[in-house]
Amino acid sequence: MFSLNEELRGEIKHINDTLLNKYREVLSMDKKLLRKFINNYIGKIKKLEKMTTRELKKYVELGGILGVDGSKNRLGGAYPHFIEIYQGLARSTLHKDKPVFKTKIYTPLQLEESSNMLEDSREEKMRSDKNLADIEVEAALEGIRSFNPYAVIMDGSIIRYDIASKEKWMELKSECEERGIILVGVTKDIKTCIIGQKLKEEKIISIGHKFHDRELLYGTLDYGEAVFIDIETKKELAGIESTFLRSSLSPTVIAVDILESQKAHLEEMVRLIFTLTPKNGRGVPLWIDIVDSEVKIPDNMIRSLLESYLDRRLLEMLFISERDKRTI
Repeated sequence: MFSLNEELRGEIKHINDTLLNKYREVLSMDKKLLRKFINNYIGKIKKLEKMTTRELKKYVELGGILGVDGSKNRLGGAYPHFIEIYQGLARSTLHKDKPVFKTKIYTPLQLEESSNMLEDSREEKMRSDKNLADIEVEAALEGIRSFNPYAVIMDGSIIRYDIASKEKWMELKSECEERGIILVGVTKDIKTCIIGQKLKEEKIISIGHKFHDRELLYGTLDYGEAVFIDIETKKELAGIESTFLRSSLSPTVIAVDILESQKAHLEEMVRLIFTLTPKNGRGVPLWIDIVDSEVKIPDNMIRSLLESYLDRRLLEMLFISERDKRTI
């Protein structure tokens, strides 16, 4: 039986005390007062109704919904001795037997001009984010051109495509606007600080820590409630409108993004996402969960593929780290 040493116990207790102190004001904040603040300073909290079967049928007639997600696998050790496999998937609710897959494989060793054997961690993350964003947008574009859906739901905030894949993002944005296809992003892991920043500006909280919206909205909204943000945010400056939604019985919330040019469809899309999300689920539409599960490739499958198609000497010399060779 593994025995936890006293130093580690002490460190865990210290972290607990530190976080309790940091979030003291947040944890003690009155829910009614916070809801009133959000209504007055952020946007109106609105209770939504799920769509009827009749309302949902119109999406079948109008082209269905295209769900898009991506995945990344990595095998190897430190730079440059690794290989990454990116995969994007777009799947239509009307053409379930015709998934659109896009793939990309990256290794620094393939680039002849790569003479620098060290890579800054920030540059590596930017490169990885771009590869993943590129492959997802490519899948979305092919799905749009193949199926002409009514709406496209991307897994994650659509602002990340603007940041990581500007050129391809502009192509996707233009294509959707020209075709009249609604483009939506659904984010489970919210990283914005809109409410916390406003609380500090209005001196409602005194401590200067950064509080994220996912923390402040935890348990604040009731099931089926949404906050339609009507103040200027970084997303709005980038041409994106955003809404917070509690889409399941879980006390956490998700964010729903839409193009500013398609703002008239925002409440419709929020209601659609609420309707398509299982009540006891993790907060995202079932169709996105299905796409997410299908786009991911198990690491053991990636390794089997590489063992099948890469020269064994190259595989072990370049991409199998000592950690991977351990048997215990």
